[in-house]
Amino acid sequence: MGPVDSYASVTGDGVPVELKRWPERRVPVAGVQLLVRDLPGAKQDLPPALFVHGLGGSSLNWTALGYLLNDTIRGIAPDLPGFGRTPLSGMTGISEQAAVLVELLEREYDEPVHVFGNSMGGAASVALAAQRPDLVASLTLVSPALPHPRVSASALWFTALATPRLGRAVLERTYRMPFEQRFEASLAMVFGDPRALAPEVRAAYEEELRRRDTDPWGRQATLDGARSILRSSLARPRRSLWADAATIECPVLLIYGGKDRLVDARIRTKAQRTFPNAHLLYLPQSGHVAQMEHPEQVARAFRQLIA
Repeated sequence: MGPVDSYASVTGDGVPVELKRWPERRVPVAGVQLLVRDLPGAKQDLPPALFVHGLGGSSLNWTALGYLLNDTIRGIAPDLPGFGRTPLSGMTGISEQAAVLVELLEREYDEPVHVFGNSMGGAASVALAAQRPDLVASLTLVSPALPHPRVSASALWFTALATPRLGRAVLERTYRMPFEQRFEASLAMVFGDPRALAPEVRAAYEEELRRRDTDPWGRQATLDGARSILRSSLARPRRSLWADAATIECPVLLIYGGKDRLVDARIRTKAQRTFPNAHLLYLPQSGHVAQMEHPEQVARAFRQLIA
């Protein structure tokens, strides 16, 4: 495969079908049957990895990056409780998600794992690494949802979503929008340049959003997750995710997008200063999901991290 420079280029015709479809299985974790996808095409003697999606996302968010790294790592990507195809179980907060990840890693691996986390999944990965450093070989954090004093317009929507009583009304109003309008708004919120997405990528994203609309637990999981992010931003300094970050000694790759409408990339300076062993990748054209928009640059930076 030749050089690639976008999510579309690693999910198009050049990628074998069997590498687009990760094998699925159910793993009993924390009282719920967790849907877990295995990275296809990776040799079993490679170092293990874990891919953790963000709020409203799923394990499918890691398809492109996984394809690029299947010669470097073997990995699993779960649908966290209440997201993707895993039922809601009350384990939707950051600390609860970290507990789910601990149990999953203890079941799956007997050695430290390279952990990738995006957005809320990045926050849960920080909590995981702080609580159980013995389980984590490295952290790759894509726009992690760490407390931030600067609030964007999109982030204000999430703040409203996390507010008791108001949140449910905001969410119900959002769902009353015509699907196409809501779909385009979601693209604009998540991707740096939605116009650059290939038709295949747009179609896959739309299919996942439509499927999520049918989940009986989807709206409650979104509310619970948003509230957990808000609670983490209000935690006392000594109990905050920033305090956790300062204790993490493994190599950490921090990835921020210049067009991220949810996590202000200016926080990257504080993040790089706080994690003791931090490496920074700043992508001016990326939005909130750099692993989907610019997976080749993320893959290259990860290989450099563990070299």
